[in-house]
Amino acid sequence: MKICMACSAGGHLAEILQLMPAVEKEDVFFVTYMHMNSTNLKYKKYFVSNVNKNPLDWVKNTVKSFFIMLKERPKLIITTGAGVAVPSCLFGKLFGSKIIYIEGFARVNSKSATSKFMYPFADIFLVQWKGLLKLYGKKAEYHGAVF
Repeated sequence: MKICMACSAGGHLAEILQLMPAVEKEDVFFVTYMHMNSTNLKYKKYFVSNVNKNPLDWVKNTVKSFFIMLKERPKLIITTGAGVAVPSCLFGKLFGSKIIYIEGFARVNSKSATSKFMYPFADIFLVQWKGLLKLYGKKAEYHGAVF
């Protein structure tokens, strides 16, 4: 199965790498932005713009994400956020991908902006703290933390 791991570099990438033993025998590729901890990934990778609230970077990311998803057509997208992953998830969904969204470990008492946006689109929505279940509703699931 083709799986896309879409996330920002840094902590989001560190979390998603904890899941690799579960998917490493699959056809995995990453969508992230160029950073010292993402350039050495041993998997196929695509670099998109780090959006940082810059409208031009959002446009670049969106266009590039469209063509990545059009080319790769993953069956599953797993994401820990943040905003850099949103266009890949939306285009993936448009092309038939299932989406697993994992709210970041650092979110203990509040929702992230990305999670608020992704909640309606995610097929599986996971939180890493039980206390977050009451903030999200019936769709959210807790199965422990990735670390």
